[in-house]
Amino acid sequence: MDRIRIVGGNRLNGTIPISGAKNAALPLMIASLLTSDTLTLENVPHLADVEQLMRILGNHGVDISVNGRRERQSEVYSRTIHFTCRTIVDTTAPYDLVSKMRASFWVIGPLLAREGKARVSLPGGCAIGTRPVDLFIESLQALGADMEIDGGYINATAPKGGLVGASYTFPKVSVGATHVLMMAATLARGTTVIGNAAREPEVVDLATCLNSMGARITGAGTSTITIEGVSSLSGARHRVLPDRIETGTYAMAVAMTGGDVILEDTDIHLLDNAVEALRRAGATIEPVERGFRVARNGNGIKPVDVVTEPYPGFPTDLQAQFMGLMTRAEGVSHVTETIFENRFMHVQELARLGAKISLSGQTARIEGVEQLRGAPVMATDLRASVSLVIAGLAAEGETMVSRVYHLDRGFERLEEKLTRCGAIVERIRD
Repeated sequence: MDRIRIVGGNRLNGTIPISGAKNAALPLMIASLLTSDTLTLENVPHLADVEQLMRILGNHGVDISVNGRRERQSEVYSRTIHFTCRTIVDTTAPYDLVSKMRASFWVIGPLLAREGKARVSLPGGCAIGTRPVDLFIESLQALGADMEIDGGYINATAPKGGLVGASYTFPKVSVGATHVLMMAATLARGTTVIGNAAREPEVVDLATCLNSMGARITGAGTSTITIEGVSSLSGARHRVLPDRIETGTYAMAVAMTGGDVILEDTDIHLLDNAVEALRRAGATIEPVERGFRVARNGNGIKPVDVVTEPYPGFPTDLQAQFMGLMTRAEGVSHVTETIFENRFMHVQELARLGAKISLSGQTARIEGVEQLRGAPVMATDLRASVSLVIAGLAAEGETMVSRVYHLDRGFERLEEKLTRCGAIVERIRD
């Protein structure tokens, strides 16, 4: 099992190219099930989750071809992938595939809309919380679907004539359920109005792509999305938006270590709330052509309190990274997690590096320390694992991060990008 070795103490200086967003790429790939034409996606990151979803889509009959190329002046692999689903050959998504990645459950929407039926395994538990599927079930039922749970599977059946547009308001914001209902509604008869919809940029990106395919979607990016159903969708070509979580992660790494880095091929406005928190912590952030610059001079890191919230609030997917940054702040900070109930598993691993963190319910109190010290640590989930990397970059001595398969799910060539900016980071293959 691979490990990542980090020797801390080096400032980061240079340019880091930002990859396409995993959280946008996955629903975009699933949208290929809605049409018999070819959907071409550019800027698709090379990640374990993307590879797993390609296997899942292939099981449903999607033909996939990949073209890779080296971006200019970059060691990052950017891919264009063509998805063609002439015929859906299987409307069942089995447990052995769905259990490996929760987002694969989202195929239920397109399968139900296009074929009128779907049998999809319940995704099971998750390291960062229960993440139930009740909102998916209720929203699809609003479009007329019959949803039955049997033997760990959801058997979904559309009414005769197909799904029917309706108004549905989510009782709480769900990005995944918004993706699924929006995709299903594109082929429903009539108009669907989604209330309390997720407003994330990835939802907007999916709506933009679906509209390029012939869908009629308005309001994406607001809390109310309206979809006028169409009889069929065509193919399209779409570029995946930049990964705002990867962007924020590297920005926090620079704030942690000091230095001066250009984050390239990204958009500062994808991260307004997190950028404000970084500025309050003492980082200099300013837009430049094709991205933005992050710098921190020799001044200390200031303590900042944050609360995770649905977009446009502070992202839960940056909570662990920001906590890593706050371990070196000159004072006491607080991080409150409101999205997932078990997203503090990185706390005990940061403590192994010398961090002083105490928990009270969903709030972590972080007392900044003058120096972290390297130690063996273990990744527990995707975002927690990269928080350990950030801490290791500033720790004295060597940090060894194990179970880095979590990192490979969401960060493309992380060690290469950091090494190009002066960090001592290497992958050890056991």
